Amino acid sequence: MNLLGIDFEDWYHPTLIQKFVQDEKHKPSMFKGLDKILEMLRKNDALATFFVVGELLESNPEIFDKIMENEHEIAFHTMYHTKIDSPNFKENFRNEIEKFSELTNKKSRGFRAPTFSLNDTSSWIVDSLSEYDYLYDSSVVPAKTDLYGIPNAEIKPYRISSDSLEKDTTDGKLIEFPLLVTKFLGKKVPAAGGFYLRTLPMGVIKNAIKKYEKQGIPASFYIHSWELTPEYMPKIELPLKENFVTYHNINKAYNRMDELLKQFEFTSFSNFISQGINFFN
Repeated sequence: MNLLGIDFEDWYHPTLIQKFVQDEKHKPSMFKGLDKILEMLRKNDALATFFVVGELLESNPEIFDKIMENEHEIAFHTMYHTKIDSPNFKENFRNEIEKFSELTNKKSRGFRAPTFSLNDTSSWIVDSLSEYDYLYDSSVVPAKTDLYGIPNAEIKPYRISSDSLEKDTTDGKLIEFPLLVTKFLGKKVPAAGGFYLRTLPMGVIKNAIKKYEKQGIPASFYIHSWELTPEYMPKIELPLKENFVTYHNINKAYNRMDELLKQFEFTSFSNFISQGINFFN
């Protein structure tokens, strides 16, 4: 059984776009594509965890109802898609998590850091999440990229603390579900979705999932709401690299995700945890 997290964020939230639109007024549009995403999951008999940017629930509270009514899980992706290693984020975090708790009727037990920004600078958040009865995190990518990555982290679920993000620790306060990685052209790379789903050959991603399954490890996969509903994603003028990472093959993301859901079993993080599988030996 594999894990699917849908990072539910709007067109102006991605880190590579934010700095180019920060002085503009933003009108949410991604909520219009939620039914399409839910139908894709329904027809493939898959459950997912929606890591939602909280401000979208303020503007469109029906998002919460639709996710929960379809037996999916809701989890925290910060209120404004702020990288958690940003200046002053720590000071604002308590207000953010309490607001999200209010918006979700205290249903959230999982967290994902925007742009996988959990690192030694931001590890304090593990203790803070634990204080609010959070059970798990899925922010660690066990490979190094230009934007993020903890290359020496474990690939199977393990317990983390603010002092230990890489290896299982008996005093860990959260279960960490690291994102899927694989070898490609001799290098360890992410294979968990997003840009990598749009860019890597499908055979590479499928073989990565099969390899995890043979080892009894759940493949933690992710996809952004704006990748599944590109019809609501405006084309912003960006520099060459940012444009490539954001828009490359975006029109293929839905079909590729649909193909994986047809071939492999995916469930939500909370449903997986409820099965009581023990990785901590």
